[in-house]
Amino acid sequence: MDRDFQFHFIEPDQSIADFVENLGTFHNRSDEAKEVVIIPDGRVDLFFIQSSSEPFQVALIGLETYPEQRQILPQTQAFVVSFKPIAVEYILNTTIADILNTTKELPKDFWNFKADDLQNFELCCTKAIQKIKELIPQKTDEKKRKLFKLIYASKGEMSVKELSEKVNWNSRQINRYFTKQLGLSLKAYSTILRFRASLEHIAQGRLFPELNYTDQNHFIKEVKKFSGVAPKELSKNKDDRFILLSVLKGQ
Repeated sequence: MDRDFQFHFIEPDQSIADFVENLGTFHNRSDEAKEVVIIPDGRVDLFFIQSSSEPFQVALIGLETYPEQRQILPQTQAFVVSFKPIAVEYILNTTIADILNTTKELPKDFWNFKADDLQNFELCCTKAIQKIKELIPQKTDEKKRKLFKLIYASKGEMSVKELSEKVNWNSRQINRYFTKQLGLSLKAYSTILRFRASLEHIAQGRLFPELNYTDQNHFIKEVKKFSGVAPKELSKNKDDRFILLSVLKGQ
């Protein structure tokens, strides 16, 4: 356990739960950079962040499709809103196709957050929830809302064909929407969600496939593709490198 690195994540208010998966904070108290591995989790992250060596920044991080090693600078504090992809259109009013596996810097006054706010997690949560409530449109496309609920509920295990039939939306149109809004196909997104669901098992030391993988080899291959390591090494999570896994273990 890395005692200099602290994090805390909470589930959102029910009023915004269709659009937000969780709200979180992390703090690298050390005078040294923290090495982490970012792994695909199917979420779109809005970061408010500052460190001793960098000014206050606001950044939107697109979906990831492969693992990436990053450094969290010394004395860094951050607040993060992790969105479900439907929020890209309805809350953020944008597309993130152009920031697949990368980041876009946003104006420093975005949502009227300030560097001092990061010292108070409850204040950050209150401000973010209030702002998101203001941004939720009166009407959303029922097909899209239903589609994302099914994708999440099935943990990525439902086929594109089955999803298409259940929401009565042509699979070609669904893929066009996904590609335009998020930068990847529905099938690719579902595969990431299935991997993330597997992380809950790996965090508990269950290293065999419990979802619809073809076999153990297929499972190992996919875990390696998205995390860079085999399930056994991932479950050890040395030095809390895989933050997402650390969060799941703490639940």
